[in-house]
Amino acid sequence: MTDPAPPTRDRPSRRIPVVDRRRLPTYEAGAVETPFVILGRYETLISDTSWEQHSHPTHELLWNEKGSSTATVGARTWTITPFIGLWIPAGVRHGGWAPAGTWHRAAQFNIGSVPSISAGPVAVEVTQLLRLLLDRLTGAPLSDTSRAMTEAMVIDVLTPTPRELLLHLPKAPLLAPIVEAVRSDPADGTTLNQWAARLQVSTRTITRLLRAETGLGFSQWVATARAQHAIVMLSHGEEIDDVAVGVGYGSASAFSTSFRRVTGMSPGRFRTC
Repeated sequence: MTDPAPPTRDRPSRRIPVVDRRRLPTYEAGAVETPFVILGRYETLISDTSWEQHSHPTHELLWNEKGSSTATVGARTWTITPFIGLWIPAGVRHGGWAPAGTWHRAAQFNIGSVPSISAGPVAVEVTQLLRLLLDRLTGAPLSDTSRAMTEAMVIDVLTPTPRELLLHLPKAPLLAPIVEAVRSDPADGTTLNQWAARLQVSTRTITRLLRAETGLGFSQWVATARAQHAIVMLSHGEEIDDVAVGVGYGSASAFSTSFRRVTGMSPGRFRTC
């Protein structure tokens, strides 16, 4: 094996991002007996990190203290932030990704003590109260009585929220070029009419397929994909004007209107994460 050639004027040095690729086992729900009701963990990620498909014997709640990440179950990808977490029932296979610098948080819930709050993955609003309670469980050791009271309060306030940051990726081969274009470049401005001409189908065909697989029309799906990308940029502290251009909007106000419509929150709130 030879050493790579040094950079020259014709070939500038490029930094290749280091990705921490993690493999975790796949468990059925309850396959492993756990001696806890709620077990929290946290980690500051020093490099971009991906988790291959895996599943836990426990229910899992994911959220971030700082930054954004994603979790994918089948064709659905959720964006996870300091405000919106994700509940994943025990035994559900999922993968994930988070950029370097994310303050990653997770909590495992014993399925014998905590019933799942949903049949499948569901968004959870990470309120200040919920955050404080979970912090208490991962802080200084608690007495058995204090721990049981705190766990009971967590379970009591842990409820699904309709404000999920979810993107369905359609699987229809006809839609693959659209998905690839928008995912690789959210600023791509190809219109529905232009896609129809390029793919030699009617706009109605594209709309029908998208709505059947994702529940959204073309414009709504594109706006959702752009919002997911924007959240990552905002959580890295990028200026709202720059984010607006980066995800294909002509002005910050147009971006803010669309972003709020998709997420229910203003871009400024995510930028402070």
